[in-house]
Amino acid sequence: MQGIKKSSNDNESQFAKVKKGLENIQKSQADPRGDPNLHDLVLNWLTPVDYAQQQNNFISRRQAGTCQWFLNSTEFHMWLESNKQTLFCPGIPGTGKTILTSVVVEELDARLQKDPSIGIAYVYCSFQRQAEQTVEHLLLCLLKQLTRERIQTSLPVIVRNLYHRHAIQQTQPWLAEISQALQLVAAMFLRTYIIVDALDECQESNGCRTKLLTELFKLQERSRVNIFATSRFIPEIVDQFKGGISLEIRASNEDIQRYVEGHMEQLPHFVQHNEELQKEVKIGILDAVDGV
Repeated sequence: MQGIKKSSNDNESQFAKVKKGLENIQKSQADPRGDPNLHDLVLNWLTPVDYAQQQNNFISRRQAGTCQWFLNSTEFHMWLESNKQTLFCPGIPGTGKTILTSVVVEELDARLQKDPSIGIAYVYCSFQRQAEQTVEHLLLCLLKQLTRERIQTSLPVIVRNLYHRHAIQQTQPWLAEISQALQLVAAMFLRTYIIVDALDECQESNGCRTKLLTELFKLQERSRVNIFATSRFIPEIVDQFKGGISLEIRASNEDIQRYVEGHMEQLPHFVQHNEELQKEVKIGILDAVDGV
């Protein structure tokens, strides 16, 4: 009797899942353009993770006026204005690669946010999140961001079908399905910018990093996709970007000086009232940091 009761409860739970999935599908099919609630449902089904909060956190730590050397560089403008272009930015630890990545995202948003024909998606790899940052997770995050931009007109059919295929059983799509959906959604834009920070922090033990780069380069071959990536100087990663544009990231003296000047108020009052001492502090720090 206990076995029958447990089996009955399991069946009820499964039926409840199926019922919920069918209800969601009926809602989405009722209106071909969908509704905001359904759109949120589908986006959260793709992945509940959103890197916007990290982006806001990183860009808030930027010292005003810094990173202009990069935004004004020939390499950045070549990448920005070309099709299917790759810009790889390696750097030693502590040079500000992540903050610079957030600046690139903000610059793209500022320049292109009013252009519906341009897609922008980004991820921040992290040692602390390696367990969850599988290749499927990272690609789903990119797909979610590009889908969100296309929803202004309608939910992409490929994403709708992907959702319907897995909603009843409450399963997640596998890599081949995600890759196909990402390619088709990216193809809806005249140009798509994909930004990946800290590739060196993407786990390599299970081939995640290699698979991610393979999928991104495949996406670039089949759609008008520009890729921006940062990493430490790891030979296996550097070799993957041979043939593309490369620009090493180092903290410029101008940026360091701006940062020091912006934080001078945190020093004791006797420093703030002594210009010579302030000058000595700036020179001493500039000599010591060596691009970090």
